[in-house]
Amino acid sequence: MNGRELVRSVKMVGSARGLRSVRSAWRGRRADAGALAPRGPERARVPGPVTGAEPLPGGGTVRFARAELQVCVMVGGAVFWGWDGAGPLPSYGLAPAAPEPDPRAGLEPDTDGGWRVVSERVTVAVSRHGAVEVRTPGGVVLRRELPPRWWEPVAGGAARWVQRSEVAADARFFGLGGRASGPRLRGGTYRLWNTDPGGGFGPGDDPLYVTMPVQLVVADAGTHLAFHDNSWDGRVTLAEGEEGAGSGHGRPGTAELRMEGGPLRCWVVTGTPARVLHGWTALTGAPAVPPSWALGPQHARWGFGSEREVRRIVAGYRERDLPLSAVHLDIDHFDAHRVFTVDRARFPDLPGLAAELRARGVRLVSIVDPAVKAERGDAVYESGARVGAAGAFVRDARGREVRGEVWPGECGYPDFTDPAVREWWGGLYEERLAQGFSGVWHDMNEPVSFAPFGDPTLPRSAVHRLEGRGGDHREAHNVYGLAMARAGYEGLARLRPDERPFLFSRSGWAGMQRYGGTWSGDVSTGWPGLRASLSLVLGLGLCGVPYSGPDVGGFDGSPSAELYLRWFQLGAYLPLFRTHAAIDAGRREPWEFGPEVLAHARAALVERERLRPYFVTLARLARLTGAPYARPVWWGAPEDRALRDCEDAFLLGDALLVAPVLERGADRRAVRLPAGRWYDTVTERAYGGRAQVLLDAPASRIPVLARAGAVIPVRDRDGRPELEVWAPAAGRTGGGLVVRDPGDGWEAVEVERYTSRWVDGEVRVERVTDGGTAEPEWPVRVRGAGA
Repeated sequence: MNGRELVRSVKMVGSARGLRSVRSAWRGRRADAGALAPRGPERARVPGPVTGAEPLPGGGTVRFARAELQVCVMVGGAVFWGWDGAGPLPSYGLAPAAPEPDPRAGLEPDTDGGWRVVSERVTVAVSRHGAVEVRTPGGVVLRRELPPRWWEPVAGGAARWVQRSEVAADARFFGLGGRASGPRLRGGTYRLWNTDPGGGFGPGDDPLYVTMPVQLVVADAGTHLAFHDNSWDGRVTLAEGEEGAGSGHGRPGTAELRMEGGPLRCWVVTGTPARVLHGWTALTGAPAVPPSWALGPQHARWGFGSEREVRRIVAGYRERDLPLSAVHLDIDHFDAHRVFTVDRARFPDLPGLAAELRARGVRLVSIVDPAVKAERGDAVYESGARVGAAGAFVRDARGREVRGEVWPGECGYPDFTDPAVREWWGGLYEERLAQGFSGVWHDMNEPVSFAPFGDPTLPRSAVHRLEGRGGDHREAHNVYGLAMARAGYEGLARLRPDERPFLFSRSGWAGMQRYGGTWSGDVSTGWPGLRASLSLVLGLGLCGVPYSGPDVGGFDGSPSAELYLRWFQLGAYLPLFRTHAAIDAGRREPWEFGPEVLAHARAALVERERLRPYFVTLARLARLTGAPYARPVWWGAPEDRALRDCEDAFLLGDALLVAPVLERGADRRAVRLPAGRWYDTVTERAYGGRAQVLLDAPASRIPVLARAGAVIPVRDRDGRPELEVWAPAAGRTGGGLVVRDPGDGWEAVEVERYTSRWVDGEVRVERVTDGGTAEPEWPVRVRGAGA
């Protein structure tokens, strides 16, 4: 960090706090210097030649001169391999456990002295020097992992390693968690270390709050997902390939993963994008389903300041006939920023306010930070000190509590990798429920310790329980937010067993969807920030986190009326629809931007509410199948290379294509359509697919198209459910899936399937049942091409 950045960092947290931050960071560095020995001389190692193999269920162990490799194909087709005894467990990514080996797959000799495992969906070949190839049943190579290399300190300690991989020349990379420069990840290096960038960020900033060693690779030969299950700090360097002209050879795409320690193990799931995400969530856990109210519009601001201001905002929505589902309270409602407290002077009756708003259909959501004021008399700190023999807080290698500087001042950090600490922390949410809150959002949980230089996090030598295995922050850092989300989710489920918890978290890791979703964090106000918002949502969805969304309008700065409106229109079609802003960044209420913006924002809100039954369906299908709500336009046709390169439009489920406006002054925009027939949902004009079309995008709306034949659950003008059906193309059929809203509890749901077709000049819609077909129970409205 240079001097200018140092000054800016100190200014951000205030001069007194900045000096305390300097002291905290200096203590952390001193602790690391004393507890983490220098690596010193290292010894390089490669597997060497193969020496033998031992068959096991689903695969076996292949031994080399200086390493051994366990390979297994699981029931369902997922492939696992691990070097030097690394097995599927223990793992923070898997839930609840690893799948069973496929009993029909077994290890057998391959050509040139190698070995292979053949199964119904995939073949895994291991060369005599340790390369691992994942092939389709037809023998096409999807991914080739070259023999790895380790560097082991001569004096002992964690071995760092590198794994290089090759993919098809035409392949495109996606994933790696929340990346502002995506969703397609071009050549470059991406860090795997959850990080608070310390202010607004844009497409060029990396890393951010949620990083995952998860690569989704799309190529003509097929789609696959690779997950290197290792939570240590690392870097991924990607390079897209290049196809040879004429009879020339192509240059494969490459991915190089360098990790500072931890196990070298990998999972690969192959198939269509839908099958890959289904297999991925089978490994890492089904996404939590948000309560139906959390699928509506939500409003937040850092700096509401008082009950009076909250009431004013909610009244403003009601007076202007604007739908609103929730209001989020940031840290300014706490007493001196201390978690699980309330500033009674500004919020004298928070339960009363919550009950009043809930009667109007508006829920309250509370921020929750992990840092606890380290001070005698603080109820949370003192109760944490009584957890277990050593207390709930992270300690250093000498047994002293690790302290950091956060909003309350000097703070301790709960060790969420300890089951006893998670249980204690989850019980603290009883206070939030007693205050009337209906959900929580976790912030600052990378975790953050203000630092004018270096990483704003805990010392790497800080000691963690890691489920009883023991270890330090080098391994625990990236899963800290994930473990906190688990503590909060399980606590809310225990305390309020009749309602599904609503929780979303700024930081997390692979598998975080089990406990809720996430949001963009402090995305910069500006047109690049708007584009980054879409990238983050699409990329996270491809990593198995379907519920996310940006701070509409950007977190810092004041958006122009045009930028705010375009952001608002995009947000209306994303899973989490929330406005939010920093304390000094101006307001985000739609009426603050003039009557024209207000009118167009109202139209976006009304459309979001009209589509609420569709969002309920998408949320349930995400849990059942792993498919994200918002999907890249290539989702159903990954072989279409032009679609593969499209980053400024997306599918909402299977039925709708959304083309947001991401550039200043644009009133038209081009978009390439997938195959089929598509209707503009406003003009009902029809367009043919597999072509680029130019669509009108006036200030009043962004282009949204419906797939011909689609059956979509919506609300009519009176708020009652109905089926909106878009006429199939001549000679074609269509359909859709519908899940009715069972409420906010744990009720089982039924997926209803509908078909649409032309019969005697009319569009007929039928529900498919076990006994045949039946008439729909909901009213049907047919749209499209004058139908």
